Amino acid sequence: MSEFQFLDVRTTDHVATVTMDNSPVNAVGLPMYDEIKALFTGIEQHAPGARAVILTGAGKHFCGGNDLDEFLTMTPENTGGRMLRVREAFWSIYDCPAPVIAAVHGVAVGTGLALAASCDMVVAAEGARFGLPEIQVGAMGGAKHASRLVPQALVRRMHFTGDMVPVEELARYGGIDSVVPAERLLTAAEELARRIVRHSPVAIRTAKRSLNRIEYMELKEGYTYEQSLTGELSAHDDAKEAVRAFFERREPRYTGK
Repeated sequence: MSEFQFLDVRTTDHVATVTMDNSPVNAVGLPMYDEIKALFTGIEQHAPGARAVILTGAGKHFCGGNDLDEFLTMTPENTGGRMLRVREAFWSIYDCPAPVIAAVHGVAVGTGLALAASCDMVVAAEGARFGLPEIQVGAMGGAKHASRLVPQALVRRMHFTGDMVPVEELARYGGIDSVVPAERLLTAAEELARRIVRHSPVAIRTAKRSLNRIEYMELKEGYTYEQSLTGELSAHDDAKEAVRAFFERREPRYTGK
């Protein structure tokens, strides 16, 4: 029996699939934000052996946004604490030691867009739609997350208008890894995950840490940091095994140590 009310977690062949399940549109309230934080900060406990994670939604939609009922009781006095819990949920995905792939179908609006953009990659079903409707409900947020997927001009159009944008348009800017028929969505995400988990678990975790650290660094500083991690990896058996396997033309046998 799952310890989570709104999340289902299953792990197969080093790939964990996390499914948000809060009918009808997987809207996220504070208890669900807390569950997301708990799961992703403790991914090694909740999905032992997982080297990559797929985040998706049950039913017709990935995520229809924040639970709007909570906005009715929001005040300047209680907003700070609430927003901290929201941020920590997003950061837990971004900082997850395993790469996270969003598998998006239906709508990903507001919180849904931020969840997807907090992931390392996004695979989407044909006809999926993304949006930033915050301006329609007296809230702000999501634009900075959207800027990880699309350029500033489109972020501003989405933010000012609140209009939905089809994934086919977003994909033109390179922020979506692939757009596939709906029936192939999870298969495509799993195929991408399997291309990741074939590598050393130590190297995968180090690469995730590196990419997060250098994302907003200047070129020279970022590359210097990457080089320092090469030195760190050289202390691990997996690094030498990868080279030996290359020269011997065989599959590497990683220990993860």
